[in-house]
Amino acid sequence: MRCPCGSGETYENCCAPLHRGESPAPTAERLMRSRFSAFAVGDEDYLLRSWHPDTRPPVVRLDPRQRWTRLDVLATTGGSPFHTTGTVEFRAHYRTPDGPGSLHEDSEFTRLDGQWVYTGAR
Repeated sequence: MRCPCGSGETYENCCAPLHRGESPAPTAERLMRSRFSAFAVGDEDYLLRSWHPDTRPPVVRLDPRQRWTRLDVLATTGGSPFHTTGTVEFRAHYRTPDGPGSLHEDSEFTRLDGQWVYTGAR
């Protein structure tokens, strides 16, 4: 199966190792892509683990009727292996029983103990 993040790789070679905790995301964009994939495959635990502890909710409950279908990365700032913060602007497309929709967000990321974590939306 192709990875939901849009990399063109298989899920097993792309986001699955991050979801299983086998390797950290090297960039903020890579973390954001892996989080989109977590939404697509229903990995609530990964979403919580990759969220900054100061801003994460106590629980994440995904709607099983919402299917995440495509990710478009629109812009990035910082977020490289040499930065401590970064942003990723994206549009995530989904489908629900009511029809298609999309979410546009400018997400903020920071390094915590050497690993990228999601801090929130701007």
